[in-house]
Amino acid sequence: MLHGNVAAAPHRRGHPGKNHTAQDSAAHHNQQQTVNRAAVASGGSNSTKTMHKEATAASQVSAGLVQGHAAQATNSSAGQAKKLHSIEAMGRCDMFYGNWVRDDSYPLYPEGSCPHVDESFNCHLNGRPDKAYQRLRWQPRGCSIPRLNPTDMLERLRGKRLVFVGDSLNRNMWESLVCILRNSVKDKRRVFEVSGNHKFRAEGSYSFLFQEWDMLVTRGKKKETLRLDKIDQSSSRYKNADVIVFNTGHWWTHEKTSLGKDYYQEGNQVYSQLNVHDAYRRALNTWARWVDSNINPKKTTVFFRGYSASHFSGGQWNSGGSCDKETEPITNKKYLMPYPQKMSILEEVLHGMKTPVAYLNITRMTDYRKEGHPSVYRKQKLSGEERKSPELYQDCSHWCLPGVPDSWNELLYAQILVKQHQMLHQ
Repeated sequence: MLHGNVAAAPHRRGHPGKNHTAQDSAAHHNQQQTVNRAAVASGGSNSTKTMHKEATAASQVSAGLVQGHAAQATNSSAGQAKKLHSIEAMGRCDMFYGNWVRDDSYPLYPEGSCPHVDESFNCHLNGRPDKAYQRLRWQPRGCSIPRLNPTDMLERLRGKRLVFVGDSLNRNMWESLVCILRNSVKDKRRVFEVSGNHKFRAEGSYSFLFQEWDMLVTRGKKKETLRLDKIDQSSSRYKNADVIVFNTGHWWTHEKTSLGKDYYQEGNQVYSQLNVHDAYRRALNTWARWVDSNINPKKTTVFFRGYSASHFSGGQWNSGGSCDKETEPITNKKYLMPYPQKMSILEEVLHGMKTPVAYLNITRMTDYRKEGHPSVYRKQKLSGEERKSPELYQDCSHWCLPGVPDSWNELLYAQILVKQHQMLHQ
């Protein structure tokens, strides 16, 4: 069960003309995406993924607990005690401080097997020849987290909704989750987008159904200018979800947002100039007030996923920055970036909220993974200009799938195990 209050997840700082609302400030093209486990009609603006699952009994919840990367539960009392000890250890552990280890049992789904990955994340389809980036697993220093068991995760969320609200990096994450869960479905024909859409980047509204488990994904429209004092009206569609995963940060580094000239608005005032960190704090405070006023922590568990590191070398996303020569992750911590100021601002805002928010602090773990981006393998059909100099058009901020976002979902799964265990033993 996911009902009840949740403590903020432990974290460690790491080197790790139209209006956008503050929610849209998570990204210039902010989206809401939901994965659903009960056939739910979709519609409206912004992407949402919801996962419906019917409530499971407490005995089923505890029986499904898994330890480390063992995929099967045991009925023996010794086995149950060991699993409970593992869950309790995860609850005390900083899951976001650790290192990447080679594991040939990964990825969690075969490359090229999931038709629901955007072309821009489908590095295998786009001709990327190396595979080692798919075979790394995140290993926290102080505990072990379980391999994501898709059947168990679906059961734990039966009758519930899991909603992702954020930018294209959250789309990266929910497509990963769709693919992980789909891989456990025997009849793949029962996993489909309700209206027949196959691309999730275009404007519009989408309903993505896992028929066997009644799973839904919705996605909506983009907007254009930044309101720092309002939450998008579509928030009413997900405020009563059982689990919500928010994110922001990525688009705040882009030129229009970071320069802040005639771009930020509060009420009727459009600021001729506003520092990006000041604007970011204002937007987050607007979001925090909305959460505290609209979210019932006895019903809804709230997560906030932190900033995902980019690795442009020799420029930025729009000025020739590249990462296509990278084939190995960073192993020496001295090459990691300083902890982003925006994430420090986020932590301050989270600590001032009355609603418990679990912080998925993936900044440091992603900083190691300079080789995990699509780089030049971001699309199949290049324009004439792109064909002349493909190395000038690289994506070093999103992630190949299978890849790094799969580990974010394993951490989300581990956090759900911990939260459910804590609620059962309150």
